[in-house]
Amino acid sequence: MPQSASAKKRLRQNIRSRDRNRAAKSAIKTSIRKVLKALSEQDLPAAREHFRTVAKRADRAASANTIHRNKAARIKSRLSARILKAAKSSAS
Repeated sequence: MPQSASAKKRLRQNIRSRDRNRAAKSAIKTSIRKVLKALSEQDLPAAREHFRTVAKRADRAASANTIHRNKAARIKSRLSARILKAAKSSAS
């Protein structure tokens, strides 16, 4: 346990930021699952709508250094590629 006042404050800050970071990461993962579920059901409009949410949350988490900016880019790139592939296969 921390002894000094500054160490006690740092612990409080760490707990707050950990909870905030966990919530942000969990929200991103939930949104990703929604996109993948919509794609598996061949619901392209819903997948695109959920993708916008994923992109927004990933960018926001990256700007707050909750996740790395390259991870945010990788998430968006992979999901958009899946959406494009699904759109191409449903068109033909």
